[in-house]
This record gives sequence, C-alpha cells and structure tokens, in this order.
Amino acid sequence: MAKKKIDQSIIIYQAKTGAIELRGDFTRETLWATQAQITEIFNIDRTVITKHIGNILKSGEVDEKRNVQKMHIANSDKPVAFYSLDIILAVGYRANSARAIQFRQWATKTLHEHIVDGYTINKSRIAKNFAAFMEAVANIRSILPAGTPIDAESVLELISMFADTWLSLDAYDKDALPTKGVTKKRVALTTEKLSASLAKLKAILIEKGEATELFGAERGTGSIAGIIGNVMQSFGGRDVYATVEEKAAHLLYFMVKNHPFTDGNKRSGAYAFVWFLRQAKILDTSRMTPPALTALTILVAESNPKDKEKITKLILTLLAKRK
Repeated sequence: MAKKKIDQSIIIYQAKTGAIELRGDFTRETLWATQAQITEIFNIDRTVITKHIGNILKSGEVDEKRNVQKMHIANSDKPVAFYSLDIILAVGYRANSARAIQFRQWATKTLHEHIVDGYTINKSRIAKNFAAFMEAVANIRSILPAGTPIDAESVLELISMFADTWLSLDAYDKDALPTKGVTKKRVALTTEKLSASLAKLKAILIEKGEATELFGAERGTGSIAGIIGNVMQSFGGRDVYATVEEKAAHLLYFMVKNHPFTDGNKRSGAYAFVWFLRQAKILDTSRMTPPALTALTILVAESNPKDKEKITKLILTLLAKRK
C-alpha cells in the first residue's frame, strides 16, 4: 500500500481493498494532498495527475475555489497547491492503474451499501463489539439523516451521554425536550475574544503538527462576527437566547453547521463551545469529556438542518444534567 505523510500527524494511503484511509488524525473534515501525494496513492505519473485535475476543474465537476488551497511548506520557495478529498476521489475515477481500479471497485461497493442499507459499516474497526454497535445504531439512527457515516465509538458515546437523562426517543420524536437553560448571567462573548482564543488554538495545533495554515481560515469576512451576533442577539431589550446554556448550544450549532472556516469547523466549534462554558463557569469536565465532546460535535455536524431546534434541545438536555 502507498503511504505519504501530509504533516507530522497524518498519513494517507490506499489499503488493499482500494479504500483511501487516514491515520494519525480522525477529526479532520476533509483530506488535503499535493499532486505528489495523489501520484503515490494511485501509482500513476505526475503529468497524468496534472491533466486529470485540469479537466476536473475545467469541467466544473469540482469547485476550484473551495477545493484547491495554496500554502507555503518547508523546503519550498513558493506556495504549493493542496487538493481536497473531492478532487482525490475524482482523480481515482479517471486514473488507469491497478490501484485506481481497486479504488473504484471499493468505492462502488461502498456506494451500494449506502444506497441499500442507509449506512456503511467499517467492520474491521468494530468487529469485537459488532452486536453492541448495531444495537446502538438502532437507538440513535432515528435522530440522524440516512447515510450518516458515524463510527461505533461516537454512537456508543452518544448513548452513554444520554443514559442518565430523562431523554427518550419518544420525547425527541414528540419534540418534548427542554427549550430553556437554567443559568441566567452575563457572559462576555465578543468576536475579538473568541477569535483571539481560536488563534491560540490554531498556533498550538500547528506546533503539534495537528493542523496547517488552512485551519481556521475564514471563508468570508465577518463569518465569526455573524455567528456571535446571532448567539448574542436581543429583541426589545431582552436576549433572544436568555440563558448561558441556550447561548452555548447555539454557538456549537452555528460554528459547526455554518462552516465559517475553510478547514477545522468541527474542532473550532467544539473548542468555542467548551471555551464559552468555561467562561460561564458551568463546564462539567466529568461529563463533557473529550470523547463525549467529539461525539456531540459529530451529532451536530451530521444532523439534518431541518432538525436544528431538536438538536439544540438535545444539547440543552445534556447541559441541564450537570451536577
């Protein structure tokens, strides 16, 4: 199998099944690779990769602005182009090599499973707990859109998080979840403060080799300011979201679902959520553990936009149960 380091923490490769897989960082929302790395994945000539990418972008199959990023890397005197997972997949369907054929066979099988079963299971990762996983999927599936690629650990973490609450799927279906929080106090949430804190997070992740300069880059000017404005909005002299819990729930939702950044929306959203709860002094680290936060963030990311109110109420349910 071909392997290539993208940075200090992530490796991309093509498995024997034909699947493109990641190692080292399972929190990324997409995969960025250079032409040289795509060449190694599919084992084809660099000039062929250049031709395929040119045709993909020229035809409009993939939007260039959203899927091509240029950045400076070590030992390079000029910016290097990085291509998103969408482009890598498109190349895989055009390339003519043994590895590319393996990839297409795997991709067709995976797509078939999505269409027929409504989800695709990575059995190699959950073989030891397959029965428990399927039971958990049955419990949580009704609050996720069909085809959601959520893994076993995240599903089980969600079930565990809700286990000691009064939540039931019946209550969810009937929209009988709490609509308000309990903590009414002023907590400073400004664009400047949050942006400064997110900038520190970015610096730490880059230093650890867990992010690149693409992380946390705003898609458009004022994206974060718009989210903060929504969370802190008032009407008639009163906050639209009256409690700290309501503000926190909507902050997480907007940060993840509005995609304000080119890369790192889920990680930034989760960080902003915890940061705000800590500012309000209501963060319960015994419940909001890193795995729990990851699972909750995935739930938000994979949820159907039409279920926004229900999802924010689920977050309120969790926050209301702190000790």
